[in-house]
Amino acid sequence: MKNILILGATSAIAERFAQRYANQDCRFYLVSRNQIRLDNVADDLRVRGAKDVITESLDLTETSGHNHFMTSVIGRLEHIDIALIAYGSLSNQPACEGDSELSLKELNTNCLSVISLLTLLANVFEKQASGCIAVISSVAGDRGRQSNYIYGTAKGALTIFLQGLRNRLDRKGVHVLTIKPGFVDTPMTQDFKKGLLWVSPKSIAKGIENAIKRKKDTVYLPFFWRYIMLIIKFIPERIFKRMSL
Repeated sequence: MKNILILGATSAIAERFAQRYANQDCRFYLVSRNQIRLDNVADDLRVRGAKDVITESLDLTETSGHNHFMTSVIGRLEHIDIALIAYGSLSNQPACEGDSELSLKELNTNCLSVISLLTLLANVFEKQASGCIAVISSVAGDRGRQSNYIYGTAKGALTIFLQGLRNRLDRKGVHVLTIKPGFVDTPMTQDFKKGLLWVSPKSIAKGIENAIKRKKDTVYLPFFWRYIMLIIKFIPERIFKRMSL
């Protein structure tokens, strides 16, 4: 039986991801803040064939509880085959520009709290010498842009942390996957005008599953974002700083 830990399990992408594994002889450990939504996700997975579903309501941005939480997880699962970190917030850039405390809160949600969890998870995976740690970062972290540089800063730092973690754990037999979605049509982006570059959470979930199977280091989802961001990264700074992106 495969054990799957999902942190931020009620996010649209995480929910679709779990559904892809529900009939694959899996046990799930689902974590999110909203117990009612967790119960709904768990019931859906059981109907789809999940062998067992454990849920825990927890605010993962509260780093003081991480050690106790991980001890509980290992006590119940013993072994983790896949850990997916899928929680975060889409920062309000103008609001953050006027409020340093809000900026720090967003950085904690999207980066520092994730790094705290990854530090503990890395030690678990290193000891068991197997498994996959998959983390949702973002294309926003590839280059700082005036429209979302608080969010981009968090995701950029997270991406670099994952590079170092991958370098550390690869020789131990642990797969570290950095996931970089572009525009995804989720409740978090419901107020955004949608266009041709937008895709569904179901599409992203399929891409994550494929990347895990193929043991990819970094995956852009959909694939064309790799080329979009390559172009953006190569624009000279003297030109880029005058652009409105």
